[in-house]
Amino acid sequence: MAAANGNKKPRLDLALHKGHSICLVLDYGSQYTQLIARRVRENGVYSMLIPGDVTLERIKSVQPKAIILSGGPNSVHVADAPQLPAGFFDYIKENNIPVLGICYGMQLLVQSLGGEVQTVETDGEYGRMSIRTTQASELYSDETDHAQMVWMSHGDKATRLPDGFQAVATSEKGTVVAIENTAAQLYGLQYHPEVQHSERGIATLRRFLFDISKVPADWKIENVLEEEMAKIRATVGPTDHVICALSGGVDSTVAATLVHQVLGDRLHCVFVDNGLLRYKEAERVMDTFKNHLHLPVTMIDHTEVMLARLKGLKDPEEKRKAIGAEFINVFQTFADNFEKDHGICPKYLGTLYPDVIESCPPPGTGQKHSHMIKSHHNVGGLPKDLKFTLIEPLRELFKDEVRALGRLPALNVPEAFITRHPFPGPGLAVRVLGDVTEGDALDVLRQVDEIYINTIRDFGLYDNIWQAFAVFLPVRSVGVQGDQRTHSSVVALRAVTSGDGMTADWYPFEPKFLQTVSSRICNGVRSVNRVVYDITSKPPGTIEWE
Repeated sequence: MAAANGNKKPRLDLALHKGHSICLVLDYGSQYTQLIARRVRENGVYSMLIPGDVTLERIKSVQPKAIILSGGPNSVHVADAPQLPAGFFDYIKENNIPVLGICYGMQLLVQSLGGEVQTVETDGEYGRMSIRTTQASELYSDETDHAQMVWMSHGDKATRLPDGFQAVATSEKGTVVAIENTAAQLYGLQYHPEVQHSERGIATLRRFLFDISKVPADWKIENVLEEEMAKIRATVGPTDHVICALSGGVDSTVAATLVHQVLGDRLHCVFVDNGLLRYKEAERVMDTFKNHLHLPVTMIDHTEVMLARLKGLKDPEEKRKAIGAEFINVFQTFADNFEKDHGICPKYLGTLYPDVIESCPPPGTGQKHSHMIKSHHNVGGLPKDLKFTLIEPLRELFKDEVRALGRLPALNVPEAFITRHPFPGPGLAVRVLGDVTEGDALDVLRQVDEIYINTIRDFGLYDNIWQAFAVFLPVRSVGVQGDQRTHSSVVALRAVTSGDGMTADWYPFEPKFLQTVSSRICNGVRSVNRVVYDITSKPPGTIEWE
């Protein structure tokens, strides 16, 4: 049997996008860069994301109709800050390619063309800010003297614009936040139009794509399905078998269904009960896999080993990396046993864009300008010497795009499964703060979470919320239960709304709901005597607590 080996992923074949216009996004390390690519795609334009420090020849090979320069954590004044390749401006002029710089991308345009960018020592602009358009422009159409709320995140600002540019919007502090040189088709935004917090940001991106760049909207989710199936066929040999890691969540389930469409009985799914799952999670998802999706699944109980590995670990990064390494051990053992009869098997992972972004820079991306937020078990926990090939058909998709894929008739994943709230790969390990093996923390959390989710369903709110869960806090609280003093556990409840998981707002429950769920938890779980609700958005927090 032919054996797949190594850990190299095939480079995206441009032929797969033949016939589609491409908006190229040059990535300078912003946490929102992939979100730019997603916003472009959801407007019907195919976006391709490549590192910002690539050669001009690589940019030319894409033949883009428009180019967006992303934001990033660097200052243009840093010695090794990423720069545009030599000849970039001559190339876009000769080929009539409009360029939009966002945040760092705007500063890079200003500095590269002879303007001035200054570092703001003590008074940067971060979070929601109001800006006002100052004159009619191509970016804002005919709007003048119009205010809108946008999302800022910058410590540098443009203080002198290059020749040919004009400022078309400023912030409340007087910072130039939008510039354009219409003759050269160069545009810049100091804020992030791609995030939901920028109330008219998508409209501005659409103006750049359709009114300025004249890019046709010829891309749709069906194209993604066709492309991913083609990539799987190109990666997996005609006699190779694939091991698929099923977590029980929407992402891995859609990915498994997609791979199963291509490989049939050469796909072998593995579901690991690692002791970090929710209440009755293992039996519930196994029923769905076998009786509704008809996927070939082997369940492995790895609870004892996983909890032993986590014992004593309190740091979130240490827990995530330990879980990632242990997952690999499980799948490697499964592959070794399978090899006795069938040969070496490549392994498939359902990695998504938000995981890759926050874990960046992941091996093989070529991105060196990003900052890590947290490791994800299926990114940051992977060793460098993997003994099998990774097949990641969803690596370039966001969670809502995965759901759209799953709804396609070709995959037909049940709607009840598609609408499930996301669940982190490390499971309850990142919802028990501190050592997960201490006391009965996991059992308490399972009970609390089950009551919380059921109450949300009872109030008809489940589909209004992106993600809801409980967190076990490493503190004790004095209370009174049954006329007796208690010194019991405290749990936090979290619920957020979001479109993509990159930004999120806390959900404003009515007091009646909070009163009901608190009462149900404290009466139903004797070791809990206090319930608190988390009202932090992302940013500054992340959705999970760890």
